[in-house]
Amino acid sequence: MTTIPTNLIAPCGMNCRLCLGYIREKNSCPGCLKIDNQESQKAKYRTTCKIRNCEQITQGKTKYCSDNCDYFPCARLKQLDKRYRTKYGMSMIDNLKMINEFGIRHFIQHEKSKWICPECGEMICVHKPTCLSCGHKWH
Repeated sequence: MTTIPTNLIAPCGMNCRLCLGYIREKNSCPGCLKIDNQESQKAKYRTTCKIRNCEQITQGKTKYCSDNCDYFPCARLKQLDKRYRTKYGMSMIDNLKMINEFGIRHFIQHEKSKWICPECGEMICVHKPTCLSCGHKWH
């Protein structure tokens, strides 16, 4: 079964392991919490993301948007959540609430069972309607 390191859970609650930007081979994103010194190799969205670059996150006041933030959920997170609920059946806000209530390890176990291809057992990409491993359609 695929492992999901805790540093692949973004501050917004996105599981980077499910993101096409992380999965793709060419110009792949290392994940939102990956720390490296090679800015030129980072995905552009990662370096410009308003949530990842929020003052609360960058100053180390919080790891996830829902941790001790007076603005949770902020307008940007609500906008992102609405788009992902509508297009991909995923809620970043619900993800963050689960992390707060049950912890990151429980959330990761939940993700492993929720986002699995019923045909081949590999983790799927939230942005694609077919399994990238076997081609099984689920949408």
